[in-house]
Amino acid sequence: MPDLADLDTLGAIAVYAVVIGFVFLECGLLFGFFLPGDTLLFAAGLVAADAARGVHLDWLLTGVLVAAVVGECIGYLIGARMGLPVLRRRRGRVLTPERVARVERFTDRYGVLAIIAARWIPWVRTFAPLLAGATGMPWGRFLVANVVGALCWAPSLLLAGYLAASVPVLEHL
Repeated sequence: MPDLADLDTLGAIAVYAVVIGFVFLECGLLFGFFLPGDTLLFAAGLVAADAARGVHLDWLLTGVLVAAVVGECIGYLIGARMGLPVLRRRRGRVLTPERVARVERFTDRYGVLAIIAARWIPWVRTFAPLLAGATGMPWGRFLVANVVGALCWAPSLLLAGYLAASVPVLEHL
C-alpha cells in the first residue's frame, strides 16, 4: 500500500486507481475501515491541482463518486444478506448486540440523515451501509441518502485539496 506522501509520485492512471480503489474499499467492504479516505481525497485534490501531473479533477471526481455510491450499495447488500441474526450473534467490540439494537433504533428514527452524516466519520462510513442493510432500511431511502452523502462528501474534500494547492502557506505543509 503506497504511503500518502507517495501519491504525488505516481502516474495519473495509478493515482486514479489508488484513490478510486481506496474509496470503494472504505465505503463498501468491512476491511476497508482502516483506509484513510478523507486524507486521500484531500491529497488527491492537491495532486490534481498540478496540471503537469495529468490528473484531471473532473475524472477523479466522477470515479470517486461512482466508487463511493457503488461501494456503499455493496455494503448495504452485504448487510441485508447477513441480516440482524448474524450481527446479534457476533461477539465483538464493534458489532455488539446492544450496539446493533441501538443502530436499528437510530436508523428507524434518522435513517437518511444518519447515512449522509456517516460519510464524514471514517470508520462509521464503512459500517453504516452494512448496518442499514441489516436493520432493514428501505432500499430507496438508503440509495437517496447514499447518493446525497457521496455528492456532499467527495467533492468537498477533493475541492478543498485542489484549492489548498493555491494557498502559499499550505503548499509546504
